[in-house]
Amino acid sequence: MISIFDLFSIGVGPSSSHTIGPMRAAHAFVHDHLIQADLLDQVARIQVTVHGSLAFTGAGHGTDRAILMGLEGHLPESIDPELLMVRLQEIKQTKKLMLFQKHTIAFDFEKDLIFNFDTLLPKHSNGMCMEAYDQDNNLLTSNNYYSIGGGFIISDTDGLEAEHTGSHHPPHPFDTEKDLRARCQEEGKTIAEIMLANEASIKDEATVKKDILNIARIMFDSIERGCRIQGVLPGELHVQRRAPDLSKRLTQGGMPASHKETDSIDWLNVYAIAVNEENAAGSRVVTAPTNGAAGLLPAVLKYYTTFYPEVTDDKIIDFLLTAAAIAILFKKGASISAAEVGCQGEVGVACSMAAAALTAVLGGNIDQVTSAAEIAMEHNLGLTCDPIAGLVQIPCIERNAIGAVKAVNVARLALLETGTQKKISLDNVIRSMKLTGMEMSHKYKETSQGGLAKIKVNVVEC
Repeated sequence: MISIFDLFSIGVGPSSSHTIGPMRAAHAFVHDHLIQADLLDQVARIQVTVHGSLAFTGAGHGTDRAILMGLEGHLPESIDPELLMVRLQEIKQTKKLMLFQKHTIAFDFEKDLIFNFDTLLPKHSNGMCMEAYDQDNNLLTSNNYYSIGGGFIISDTDGLEAEHTGSHHPPHPFDTEKDLRARCQEEGKTIAEIMLANEASIKDEATVKKDILNIARIMFDSIERGCRIQGVLPGELHVQRRAPDLSKRLTQGGMPASHKETDSIDWLNVYAIAVNEENAAGSRVVTAPTNGAAGLLPAVLKYYTTFYPEVTDDKIIDFLLTAAAIAILFKKGASISAAEVGCQGEVGVACSMAAAALTAVLGGNIDQVTSAAEIAMEHNLGLTCDPIAGLVQIPCIERNAIGAVKAVNVARLALLETGTQKKISLDNVIRSMKLTGMEMSHKYKETSQGGLAKIKVNVVEC
């Protein structure tokens, strides 16, 4: 079972596939293959080789520091974001690494962390080979890991994806829109109610709701921080944070009274930009369903809670449960990894999630909700991932804002119609999205080798 808490995981930026996943993989390697096998004290050297998209854009996406932090025993949901860069510099200077804060080894950053641009590991573009050696340079153990999007990982030996998503069988299983519709009709429940029942089969309903509201709180916190903290984002582009100035400019005119006010869309843009600037800075965000798309869903949720009257906690919970159900359909039917299918798997999926969620809480039925999800993805098909300089900044930050506005527009359109006259089902568009991703050139799959990434940027703008 894929849980809402797997999809909406709390971590640090800038990338769920390039930062969160590699940190979890490195943590798993030390814990499962060294500590559990009682090999930790024999380790004299560790070598990590990253392949594919992780090699091409890993430096800009924080893959190097994420792996080192994972080897030292940290996890993305609990690590202090301020520690990342500080500790990376310490490791480079001292050439020492402390595995799980227990065992210190020599570590030469230039020799022991290798970016392989030439070969791919077999299961996914985001591959990592981790090897541990003794003092005589004999190989003690090794394993290959793959960061498959949204912070999810699998490996050659451990079946970690099954472990991460759980082997639990929910009372209302679904893999496709057809399945989900059947569950809703059989039980007389909404999509959110089906999701809640599944989650409540793992832990009690009150705890589920409390934890979902905590996710919403962290999403709102990232908006607040992003609107407050000024400065320049890390990386060679020297992109100036824009959300604080935009927020200040809008605030001078006063907050609009309702969603009918024209500048509510301006605020929607600011909300999304604020989160993605926080993500680009390596701060704490919620994957939704990835870090590269982390601003879209929170922006639409904040738009809903700000500009619509009488929003309750239960409505916020329904919003996030509905969004998670749509994400599950895409993860099972296609992918949420830009390295596998391009940005249609990240911003495209987030747009589909947000459109469906907003439609649901504004009173849409299952036909209208799934219609919104379908329309949103239909108009994100073929969206490439071509970040300039390998940084999650251009076009990623603005792309979340544009996607958020698109999601709101799609929800409004879906609510004007019955949703019963659709010629293309959500299942069909998910299959089309997967096929489009398979046929997309690798240059447009988070490698920074094509499209916008080929542009030489000399101005400080996004």
